[in-house]
Amino acid sequence: MLLATKNRASGTVLALLGSIAFSGKAIIVKLAYRYGVDAVTLIMYRMLFALPIFAVMAWWASRGKPALTAKDWWGVLGLGFTGYYLASYLDFAGLGYISASLERLILYLNPTLVVVLGWVLYRKPVSRMQALGMAVCYGGVLLVFGHEINLQGTHAGLGAALVFGSAVSYAIYLVYSGQMVQRLGSLRLVGLATTVACLCCLLQFVLLRPLSAAVVAPAVVWLSVLNATACTAAPVLMVMMAIERLGSGLTAQIGMVGPMSTILMGVLILGEPFTGWVAAGSLLVFAGIYIFTRRAAPALR
Repeated sequence: MLLATKNRASGTVLALLGSIAFSGKAIIVKLAYRYGVDAVTLIMYRMLFALPIFAVMAWWASRGKPALTAKDWWGVLGLGFTGYYLASYLDFAGLGYISASLERLILYLNPTLVVVLGWVLYRKPVSRMQALGMAVCYGGVLLVFGHEINLQGTHAGLGAALVFGSAVSYAIYLVYSGQMVQRLGSLRLVGLATTVACLCCLLQFVLLRPLSAAVVAPAVVWLSVLNATACTAAPVLMVMMAIERLGSGLTAQIGMVGPMSTILMGVLILGEPFTGWVAAGSLLVFAGIYIFTRRAAPALR
């Protein structure tokens, strides 16, 4: 009983810290953009510093395990491209046009997109409770988006579309990764897929930018180091350890603190406005996700 209590407490702390750390990524990206760097260069630096960490993770998780088959490698390449490279790039690009708060709320729609994809691809039924939760969520996002487009202009539409594309890309990863997680293990799959994504980002920079574009302000480099470690590699491990202790359902519910922390950091660090529209839209999104996951959470444990 004592051990279970300790595991539950440590799992809760890990889930909270992991969610907050993930949310800090948007803040760091917005800070880096103030130095005139573009998305291709910024994500290259993030993945450059994250690559050794994820490569070691993949090696560690692969020790003593059977070698990957050709089918496994194709799966890893596909999941790494959609789940980490494309999702990350679209997210970084979108943050150049919208606030960190709206970005996090859009990404928080991810569970609803997984269900929609499950219905489209496998005809899995959508319950009335899930449909209600999705309606509330999307209503909240539209409320915040309507407020933001008045402040940012039409560019906010492009930014929101890019971030939504990021959420869809990651949802595709989640839908197709289930069987591979069972075969390879979550740590091994994440390590390999993120390594693929890192290499894709480096290749993208080489193909699209001259090498001189790598000369950026020192602050951009240090922000990228922080992004790669504290907001990328560390939260991946913390959330995985939290899931081991709490189950994915409870971990996801604790993760609701993520968008709230992004909004708070956006106001305090970036000076983003926090209006009644943002507050109302955020509450609708949180309420919608709660409704959406309330009955599904026990089954995910």
